[in-house]
Parts: sequence; structure tokens; C-alpha cells
Amino acid sequence: MIFVLRLAHILAGAFWFGAFLFVARVLMPSLKAAGPGAGPVMAQLGQKIPRVMMSAAAVTILSGFWLMWVVSGGAPEMWMKSGFGRTIGLGAASSILALTLGMIINVPASKRLAVLNQGAAKRGGAPTAEEAAETQRLMARLGMGTMVAGTFLFIAMAAMAVARYVL
Repeated sequence: MIFVLRLAHILAGAFWFGAFLFVARVLMPSLKAAGPGAGPVMAQLGQKIPRVMMSAAAVTILSGFWLMWVVSGGAPEMWMKSGFGRTIGLGAASSILALTLGMIINVPASKRLAVLNQGAAKRGGAPTAEEAAETQRLMARLGMGTMVAGTFLFIAMAAMAVARYVL
């Protein structure tokens, strides 16, 4: 059972972090550079990316908690007193913060962007001035949310990578 949990935890976590890096470092800057022409792409991605990222986050966190329970022998309070346990706990808390921030900031902004872009696509023209301003505001919000959540996600990944070596 532990092998399945570890596999699910590691693969989902790697996907979550990799997808985050791709979105933050490649996709968002490219969409910003494309300007209003990115609208149809954003309309599609705004529906899919939040679901995929939240699913990977949920699998990562749930399998991580289950792993903590198994590895601690059902006594996490004692296990958390070890360097390994505290470091894993730091990573777990950071991943939960990253997920929470993503749900509070990025998901609503992505959904609103998708609605704006779908409206402009249905009209078949460029976004109105109000829509363009709202899009810029939402993109800034997404950028800020991504940076903050990404920082917590990086801390989580770093903690998981070095936990074994912490005394």
C-alpha cells in the first residue's frame, strides 16, 4: 500500500509543481504578450487549468496525509517531534497554503477571465474597454496569486526533497 501512496503522492506532486512552473513561467507571460488575441485560448484554459491543478493538489495532499499516518505508525504526534516529521509537516502546511491560495485567488480569477473571453468570442470582436481593463486586473491578480502560491509550493517541494536529511 505504501508504494501506491508514494507513487500517487510523488507523481501528483511533480505534476502540480511542473504545471505551476509551466503556467507561471511560460504560459502566462506568453498570453500577456499576445494581448487581446489570447482571449480564445484563455477561454479554454480558464476552464481546464484550475480543475487539473486542483485535482493534482488534492491527490498530493490526501496521499501525503495518508503517508504521514502510515509512516508515523498511527502516532503522528510523536513522529512530528523528529526532524524528518517537522520538515514533512512544514511541507504539508506549505502545500495546503498553496492550494488554499490557489482556490481563493486563482480559481475565481480564472473563471471570471474565461467568462469575459467567452463573451468577447461570442460577439466575434475585440473586448470592450471595460472588458480589457477587467482582463488586465484579473491577469495581475492571477500573477500575484501564482507568485505567492508558488512560493509556498516551492517550500513544500524543497521540504519534501530534504526531509530525509534533517536531524
